[in-house]
Amino acid sequence: MRFRDRADAGKRLAQALKTYQGRDGVVYALPRGGVVLGAEVARALGMPLDLLIPRKIGHPLQPEYAICAVVENGEMVCNQHEVARVDPQWFKQEVEAERQEARRRRELYLGGREPAPVQGKTAIIVDDGIATGLTMEVSIRDARRRQPAHLVVAVPVAPPDTVERMSREVDEFVVLDRSPYYLGAVGAYYDYFAQVTDEEVIALLRSAAAEGRVKKHGDS
Repeated sequence: MRFRDRADAGKRLAQALKTYQGRDGVVYALPRGGVVLGAEVARALGMPLDLLIPRKIGHPLQPEYAICAVVENGEMVCNQHEVARVDPQWFKQEVEAERQEARRRRELYLGGREPAPVQGKTAIIVDDGIATGLTMEVSIRDARRRQPAHLVVAVPVAPPDTVERMSREVDEFVVLDRSPYYLGAVGAYYDYFAQVTDEEVIALLRSAAAEGRVKKHGDS
């Protein structure tokens, strides 16, 4: 399965999630790329759009290879075998630096806006795809901490073994590409997969918030 771009993938995800339309819930996107899909899903389902902000910790000799992922509150998911082989002081500094970066991004993207309440509601975590799975795993833990009644992960693509493993951690795992053969990189499934900018993220979040205010005013 191929997607023209993230917006196309988001529209297809929204269609796959249409059973949640009208439910009381929150769509959580993982920035930056996931926000494009999350905006499409939130709009289609009539839910507010919020963020979960996991940060990768790359191996010191191969920064693109994630050995751990952390969120703002310090929750972590790690490849313990790899973490055990790096300098503990370096690792501690990297964890704190990425926690601070997650907080900085929340302020940049949301400008101090309060998190959307999700306790007792449906939480849908959206990203543009899954590779190692570390950032999604820590995001699931972050979402669970907020006490939703029903937790869903929705992505266009993910390795089959990752889908099988993570499906046990959520109430529903929605993946559009069900092929048993993973192409090795999320971008391989997209015709256009340019990096999403901070400005694009901010614009999408502002647009979603404005749509939410209009909907709320219209319902009142």
